[in-house]
Amino acid sequence: MEGKDRMKTAVLIPCYNEEQTIEKVIKDFKKELPQAEIYVYDNNSKDKTAQIAEANGAIVKYEYRQGKGNVVRSMFRDIDADIYVMVDGDDTYPAEEVHKLIEPVVNGQADMAIGDRLTNGTYQKENKRHFHEFGNQLVRKAINVAFKTNLKDIMTGYRVFNKIFVKNMPVLSPKFEIETEMSLHALDKKFIIKEIPIVYRDRPEGSESKLNTVSDGMKVIKTIVKMFKDFKPRQFFWIFSLLFVLLGLLVGIPVIVEFIRTGYITKMPSAILATGIMILAIIIAQCGVILDTVVKQHREKYELALLRYTQIENLKKM
Repeated sequence: MEGKDRMKTAVLIPCYNEEQTIEKVIKDFKKELPQAEIYVYDNNSKDKTAQIAEANGAIVKYEYRQGKGNVVRSMFRDIDADIYVMVDGDDTYPAEEVHKLIEPVVNGQADMAIGDRLTNGTYQKENKRHFHEFGNQLVRKAINVAFKTNLKDIMTGYRVFNKIFVKNMPVLSPKFEIETEMSLHALDKKFIIKEIPIVYRDRPEGSESKLNTVSDGMKVIKTIVKMFKDFKPRQFFWIFSLLFVLLGLLVGIPVIVEFIRTGYITKMPSAILATGIMILAIIIAQCGVILDTVVKQHREKYELALLRYTQIENLKKM
């Protein structure tokens, strides 16, 4: 691909205690992308990850705020390239698959190419942490419902981006929610996503995952709730409004029935409570409408800012 050869490619590898695998990851990507610059961001590793990476020719940088999201934020701010390859340092993603991911980005068919581990079944076969797979599926289904899309793999750590996406992506998540955040940002801001089925392999013997089943399970639930609140506020608040309407009816129907039968209201506390609940339901629904307008205005401002950025980048190339 001539386009790929002319473009500056950066391989970004976030790392925390990956001394067992980082050498192989660097060598594999050097073999596949000999012209690319390989950056290893060490996130307070307690082993020899940084030393091994440097000895194998990688450019080593340090991120002292713990968490993958913090690492990605620094990567996106610091590195200037045309094509960005992001891959974990645990050797679970084969380097030889990178060409399939780069191609649609180079050809302008995608702003973000995702290495889909799930479609061909290799993740289900190799992965020994089945609760994490369940969490992945739960988040994926929630996002697909919210955005009326059909993404297959939301939490994959193997991705390729163009410069426009990287330099206009506000990274807010501090930890492992970053993959979900990138997918949500791409969907919400109408970036083009292309999923490429890839082979996945589990960590080698002795290499330990940094994920925690219980705490990361709670993060999955938190991510789903936050996603609807931030990206679909009208639907989010209307669900709560509907719940309060149903609760108000449950409390208020006996009062209404009594009034119809007798013309009197003796259950005054229930009447006051039902009225208060209904008023609260209306307020919550109004909050949803207002926040939905705010989100829409934010999208419009983002589109204008993206247009200005694109124009500036085009002028630089002239």
